[in-house]
Amino acid sequence: QVQLVESGGGLVQAGGSLRLSCAASGRTGTYAMGWFRQAPGKEREFVAGISWTTYYADSVKGRFTISRDNAKNTVYLQMNSLQPEDTAVYYCAARRINWVTMTLRDYDSWGQGTQVTVSS
Repeated sequence: QVQLVESGGGLVQAGGSLRLSCAASGRTGTYAMGWFRQAPGKEREFVAGISWTTYYADSVKGRFTISRDNAKNTVYLQMNSLQPEDTAVYYCAARRINWVTMTLRDYDSWGQGTQVTVSS
């Protein structure tokens, strides 16, 4: 089971940008990788995923971009045009099967999360 460590969260004003990183302890080039988020009082939800292609939640399409650097075993989430409703703890997840799903239990490893706060 790979270990995942997220970084890059912080406080940003509405309209700003952040780039999250997720570093894996092992090779994840054949894994599906996903970003999820959980806002206070809400369930954890799918944000974006990457396998041989990319997938996005409707709420972030056109604003967020997921990418990966397999040589560094790192996945990124570039977040632009951030809005207060994007405020949440963002989690990285890895799935040994190289197929993105939006279902939390399909993922085998999770990071500890990184806080993103967007002020209005």
